Formats: sequence, structure tokens, C-alpha cells
Amino acid sequence: MTTPLTRVVKLTLASEHIDDFKQIWTGHKAAIAGMEGCISLQAYQDHKEPNIFFTISQWESEHYLDNYRYSEFFKKLWSTVRPMFTAKAMAHSLTRL
Repeated sequence: MTTPLTRVVKLTLASEHIDDFKQIWTGHKAAIAGMEGCISLQAYQDHKEPNIFFTISQWESEHYLDNYRYSEFFKKLWSTVRPMFTAKAMAHSLTRL
């Protein structure tokens, strides 16, 4: 039996890209959530620092997360949003205790 995985990614954006990022998220979230093995997908904007976002996704296993991370879809999406960052994205893969 595989263990579900929760992926938390912190994204720090340049302030001028906040609205762009929100539009990109809105336009792509259904496709991400529809990837094989994706259980759930959410995004949050920091209440006090609005240029900081977190994406939280749950995957049936690391296998499915990796399939997404190495897909052409992800590569294209990442190449679009990566230039908006002011800091390196911080990603953590978590398992429930």
C-alpha cells in the first residue's frame, strides 16, 4: 500500500505579479487537480504578506506527484510563473503522522 503525500510549496512573488499569478492559477487549477493521482489541490495567499502564496496538494503517492512534476504541462507552467518569483520556491513533501 502506498502512502498519500501532501506537497506544500511556498512561492514568493514580486508584488507586480500577484494578479498575474492569480489569473494563471485560476486558469490551470482544474488541469492540475485533474492529473492522475491528485486527491486535492488548494492555494492560499498570506494574509499579512500578500506576495507570498502556498499551494497544497495531496497525491495518492510520490509516483503520481513525480509524474506531474516531470510532465510537459508542469514544465510549461513553471517556465511561465518562475520569472515572477523573488525567492526560490520552497517545496516540502509531507506524510501524515
